[in-house]
Amino acid sequence: MKVLLNDGLEKEGLQLLQQAGLEIDTKKRDLQALITDIAGFDALIVRSATKVTRQVLEAGAKGKLKIVGRAGVGYDNIDVEAASEFGIVVKSAPSGNTNAVAELTLALMLDVSRNVPQAHMLLKGGVWSKQKLKGTELAYKTLGILGCGKIGQRVAELARRGFDMEVVGYDVCPCAEAKINYISKEEVLSKADYITIHTGGKSVIIGEKELAMMKPTAYIINTSRGANIDEEALYKALKDKKIAGAALDVYMEEPKGEDAQFKSTFAQLDNVVLSAHLGASTLEAQRETALEMAKVIAGFLLSGDFTNAVNAGESIEVEEKPVYPLFIHHRDVPGVFANIDKVLADNEINIRANYSRQIGKSGYALSVYVLHQKVEPKIIEVLKKIPNISDVKV
Repeated sequence: MKVLLNDGLEKEGLQLLQQAGLEIDTKKRDLQALITDIAGFDALIVRSATKVTRQVLEAGAKGKLKIVGRAGVGYDNIDVEAASEFGIVVKSAPSGNTNAVAELTLALMLDVSRNVPQAHMLLKGGVWSKQKLKGTELAYKTLGILGCGKIGQRVAELARRGFDMEVVGYDVCPCAEAKINYISKEEVLSKADYITIHTGGKSVIIGEKELAMMKPTAYIINTSRGANIDEEALYKALKDKKIAGAALDVYMEEPKGEDAQFKSTFAQLDNVVLSAHLGASTLEAQRETALEMAKVIAGFLLSGDFTNAVNAGESIEVEEKPVYPLFIHHRDVPGVFANIDKVLADNEINIRANYSRQIGKSGYALSVYVLHQKVEPKIIEVLKKIPNISDVKV
C-alpha cells in the first residue's frame, strides 16, 4: 500500500510507516498535481500547508484512496463532509502536541503577567526599566478554561500543580474525569483572572459581549484558533483598558511561509504579547505527532482500526444505537462467514461489526458479531446447523 506525505513528516513517523510495510512518497505536489496523482495512493497525510479539497477527495475516491490523515489537532484544511460522502476516513493526531501547547499557554500567561517581552526589548535597546514593568503573579489566581479537552486538561494540571491556581472551566461536553470545576461560560468569564481558549473550530468564542463580562484586571490567552476571538472587539477592549492584557499565538490572518511579513493592529498595543503560532513547534511535539499519525494510518490500512477518526466513531458505542452481541465458536476455514452472513441477512438482521480471533491452537476461532437486532432462539438453531460451527451463544 502507498502513502503520500504531501507536507513531509518527521523521520520517526516515516520509519514507523516503512516498518509496517507501507510504501511512502514524500514528493510535494501542488493542488493540480495532487488531483492528478492521488488516485494511486491508499493514504494521504498532510499538515496545515496542503488543502484537501473536494476535488482532491473525489479524484482519490475514484482510485485507491481510503484515508486522509492530518498530522496535528485541527483539520480545517480537509473537506471532511466531502470525505464522508466519498467513503474516505479522516483522522487527526490530537495528542502529540498536547503538552507543547499547554506549556506555551503557561509561558504566555507568565510573559503577559510579568512583562517579560517588554523588558527584553528595552534591555536589547540599552534601557534598564523596572517600575513601569511591575507585573502580577499567577499563584492562587483563578484560571478559566474554555474548551476542556486534552490540551485544556493539561493546562489545568500544570496550573494547579505549578502555581496553585484555582481552575474553573466550561465545555459543551464536560469530562467527568477531568479535575476541573465546571461552571457556565458566563461564570468562567466573570470569575477568572486568566481566560485561556482551547476550543478549536471556526466559531467566535470571545466577542464584545464576552469581553464585557471579564474583570478589568483579567488577561486572555489564545493558543487555539484565531477565529475563536473577535479581533476587532479584543483590540478595542485592550486599547480602552477594559481588560488588563492578552497573549496571542494565533490570528485570523496568518502569513504563509518562513520569515513572511506579519501585520497586526495588536502590535501597536503595549498590553499584548504576540507569538507566531508556536503551539506545536517543539522537537518533542513534532516527533510525537508524527508517530501518532503514522500509527493510526497504519492501523487503519492494515487492520481496520478507526482510532482518531473524526468522521466515524472510534467505537460502536459512539454511534449511540443499541447493539446485540452474538458469539460463534467455529472452525477457522473458508466459507463459514459467508454461511453465517446469509442466515442473518435472510432474517433481516444487520451486522454492525464482526470481530474474530483464533482461539487456542486447535484450528478453531471465536467470532463476535455485533448486530442491530436481537437473534431469536430459532435463528440460533439454524446457525448451529451450519457446517464447521461448534456453538452459538447470545
